Amino acid sequence: MKLRRFAVVASCVLALCSAGYAFQRVADWGTPSQGNEKAEFSWSRLAYNTNFGGGGGGYGGYGGYGGYGRGRFASWQRDYPKADRQFLIALNRLTRVQGRSIEQVVGLDNDDIFNYPFVYAVCVQDWSFSEDQAKRLREYLLKGGMLMVDDFHGSDDWENFMNGMRMVLPDAHKWPIEDLADKDEIFHVLYDMDDRFQVPGEQYIRSGRTYEKDGYVAKWRAIRDDKGRIMVAICHNMHLGDAWEWADDPQYPEQFASMAFRVGLNYVMYGMTH
Repeated sequence: MKLRRFAVVASCVLALCSAGYAFQRVADWGTPSQGNEKAEFSWSRLAYNTNFGGGGGGYGGYGGYGGYGRGRFASWQRDYPKADRQFLIALNRLTRVQGRSIEQVVGLDNDDIFNYPFVYAVCVQDWSFSEDQAKRLREYLLKGGMLMVDDFHGSDDWENFMNGMRMVLPDAHKWPIEDLADKDEIFHVLYDMDDRFQVPGEQYIRSGRTYEKDGYVAKWRAIRDDKGRIMVAICHNMHLGDAWEWADDPQYPEQFASMAFRVGLNYVMYGMTH
């Protein structure tokens, strides 16, 4: 397995300005030709089957089935690729980690996921796994990989997310879900984040609401392995990916973009050092 750990925390530097402000004027966010560049870290996004529509799901190519756009996009593609590439701009600008400029999409039908120590997934209320896929994700997590989930809201989304997690980690008593305390290391590995608040998606510009559905309160949760390492970081009732995507829009509040970047950077640093 090629899960690599880098001693990156010592080399990280804080920006002279806030993360969000730094992205109010974003330059080029990557071209496909940069996908083969050598780098210390590659941001990977999980492509998964959906649990509705399109004859049983799938993610062939970049189209997939089901999803949020009447079949035009698969759910795993929400905010893709701009959110990923703007986050990578933040990673390269605000730390000394050398991140590849282009994201990597990984699936669960082969062992490619084992090449990436950190994987990001969105709209996980829609995910579905075959037994082999669930087993592969379980092995990935237990061998040292870290999964960050984002952009799902309310009680129904939570239960649908848990349906997938029960397949991945069927012995729930061994790996209980916990609410993270302010003092947890993941909130202090790079930025001190005792002042966390709910990060809404772009819909805030139109609605003024920080929540979606009945997800009124942001939930910072996690599943740990047997050694206490966070292997699943759960961002429930928030939409960090949208904040990354819209950070260069002057209508989207800087405070939300700043929080979203700090959360993502802390989680990556944690995943790369634990």
